[in-house]
Amino acid sequence: MFHKEGFKIITVTSLIIVAGILLAEKFINIEWITMSIQIVLIFLYIIVLQFFRNPKRTTTINDTQIIAPVDGKVVVIEEVEEPEFFKDKRLQVSIFMSPLNVHVTRYALSGTVKYSKYHPGKYLVAWHPKASTENERTTIVLENKVFGQVLYRQIAGALAKRIVNYAEEGQEVIQGTDAGFIKFGSRVDLFLPLNTKIDVKIGDKVKGGEQLVAHK
Repeated sequence: MFHKEGFKIITVTSLIIVAGILLAEKFINIEWITMSIQIVLIFLYIIVLQFFRNPKRTTTINDTQIIAPVDGKVVVIEEVEEPEFFKDKRLQVSIFMSPLNVHVTRYALSGTVKYSKYHPGKYLVAWHPKASTENERTTIVLENKVFGQVLYRQIAGALAKRIVNYAEEGQEVIQGTDAGFIKFGSRVDLFLPLNTKIDVKIGDKVKGGEQLVAHK
């Protein structure tokens, strides 16, 4: 299954790959060069397909738990000042996605969208300390009856050039459902209340839509 954000790119890529394979077959008379070009084209096609994959995930909805919004590696767990919305201290949990990870963003908890804003910006590597405030990004705040307000931020990486965000202010959303997509390498930051109990550690690999990240 592929994410809808990839349908256009997959279609165009398919046409290019088929054309490239046929042209190599027709115009290059050296067999090993023809085969090499065709193998490279097929390899590139597989990379595009795996990037836009959208595996089915089973979410056990629980208002006392925060689940991973994306697949990736936990790279930050620390108390920080959140300057955009809360303007106070929060617990930050950051998950880095390599180009090989599934790049679907899922809602980490159920609730009401209280804030949703897109920020144009730079394309620093996603693990850079300033990426959270200087890169292209979206900031979304969900209000949940157990946690209160929780902020998550989709951050573009060095390769990402487009963030897709489905959250609209006033919308009621369900934990684990599709919240957006980030193309080609990125990071998601969660900003949680200080009394939240964290269930992951730095270096852990998490699975979006299913794995527990924190709880009350």
